[in-house]
Amino acid sequence: MPMTAHLATTERDQVLTQLQQILGVQHVLTQDHQTRFYRQGRRYGSGAVWAVIVPGTLLQQWRALQLLIAADCIVIMQAANTGLTGGSTPFGDDYDRPVVIISTRRLTGIQVIANGEQVICLPGATLDALEQCLAPYQREPHSVIGSSCIGASILGGVCNNSGGALLRRGPAYTELALYAQVNAEGQLVLVNHLGIQLGADPEQILSRLEQGDYQPDDIEYPTQRVASDQRYADDVVQVDADSPARFNADPSRLFEASGSAGKVCVFAVRLDSFAKVASQVFYLGSNDPNDLTEIRRYLLTALPRLPIAGEYIHREAYDIGAKYGKDSFLFIEKMGTAKVPAAFAMKDKVDGYLERIGLAGLSDKVLQWLTACLPNHLPQRMNQFRDRFEHHLILRIEQQDVAQVQHYLQDYFAQHPQGDFFLCSTDEGRKAFLHRFAIAGAAIRYRDTHRHSVADIVALDIALKRNDRQWVEQLPAEMEQHILHKLYYGHFFCHVFHQDYIVKKGVDPLAMEHQMWALLDARGAEYPAEHNVGHLYVAKPALQQHYRQLDPQNCFNVGIGQSSKHKHWH
Repeated sequence: MPMTAHLATTERDQVLTQLQQILGVQHVLTQDHQTRFYRQGRRYGSGAVWAVIVPGTLLQQWRALQLLIAADCIVIMQAANTGLTGGSTPFGDDYDRPVVIISTRRLTGIQVIANGEQVICLPGATLDALEQCLAPYQREPHSVIGSSCIGASILGGVCNNSGGALLRRGPAYTELALYAQVNAEGQLVLVNHLGIQLGADPEQILSRLEQGDYQPDDIEYPTQRVASDQRYADDVVQVDADSPARFNADPSRLFEASGSAGKVCVFAVRLDSFAKVASQVFYLGSNDPNDLTEIRRYLLTALPRLPIAGEYIHREAYDIGAKYGKDSFLFIEKMGTAKVPAAFAMKDKVDGYLERIGLAGLSDKVLQWLTACLPNHLPQRMNQFRDRFEHHLILRIEQQDVAQVQHYLQDYFAQHPQGDFFLCSTDEGRKAFLHRFAIAGAAIRYRDTHRHSVADIVALDIALKRNDRQWVEQLPAEMEQHILHKLYYGHFFCHVFHQDYIVKKGVDPLAMEHQMWALLDARGAEYPAEHNVGHLYVAKPALQQHYRQLDPQNCFNVGIGQSSKHKHWH
């Protein structure tokens, strides 16, 4: 069914005119070259849209949303569009109503409250901006690595259960949010669970919030609602538990905006911040995965304080990341993370033009050739460990625990000489973590520069059981023969792994993915572990129930989790 079937031409023109009056003509996009950046996922998924709108204020967003819901449109909320599963873009062109993306990238406000211990974040605010905002208070967001490097939004993290790499903080989570939803009667209502007294009228609430027009006495601190995950640190240390530490569909971490995956329109979230602590980085390597298992179990149970982070890299992922993530690494190192979103947007415009003249993939090949001419960017000791060891682990430990960890590792590797470690300099530690997160986009670059031999990427993020000692995957030979490269990397302490398979030309990636799911089910794994289900995964029953409760009319982010694309969930 054509996606504009429910709007006659005259009515469609009227709605567009009204949107232009609310937002300004330049912020209502309808041409393919204008909407391209917004309607396709970073790694997966794309679809047709009727329009993309980019409000500049919360009040504009509310008024545009009222108009779109009244016109019976499907609304897809989109922040930074850095997701990997197509979770904030359309998928296909078989929707039963017109599809409109509301991009929140201009709504970047952050308000610090409670002497820096909490923040109010508007929809387009990024982790990078929050990190800078909290720096004068000697505090940090729930995540300061990974997503912050590619311009991800704070709100997107909350809505998608993202994060968890930092063990003391857990996934992005809050029970304090301001959001709009369409109720069972089809009415658009604004729900203020932000814990701030801003009035009763939606327009007054949104205007006062954006202007910061409230006093300390207007801020409530409800004991029954929290602004961060309060139990994750206890969950992750249960190393003998026969279940994962965290995963996307965990019913205990689905609450209103948290885990909503765009099934409501979120205007603001309230989050805790965390005190900065002095730390150092250890770099470990081994040819026996059991070494990393034993070290993980010790560090999670024997230290007086939890490690800050522990990131795993397999040798093949190290190599692909070193070659095909090199430009991302160097750009972030030289230009800083704040400029990454603009760089991605510029590249998308160039790619769109090249596609139209039949030169798809040229920009990636040029960037790859240029970075190949530059010197090796990774520290010498890391590269030496790459040559010696198959399995790598990067540990960040609080300063006051460094001596205990160093003594333990010295004793351990004296008895297990198939592995080794070194204590990183500040520069080595920074580059080690940056390399780990540059790997996440390396498979995409490999695919885009090897279109002649690559069908696509099968990208999984999985949560293994906390007591699983057989965490190194062994694929059947009949599957191995269809794969060019396997990239294994992830958050080792919570046993959340990213597994990217670069699939040979002629192989059906979707069929292979379904085979992978069967293997994961047999292992008792949960998936996805920390990303939105998007249009890649099937939403499990608890998650589907959450979506239906939030969006009983099925107006927002329709089809997410391979659910119904029809109104009323028919």
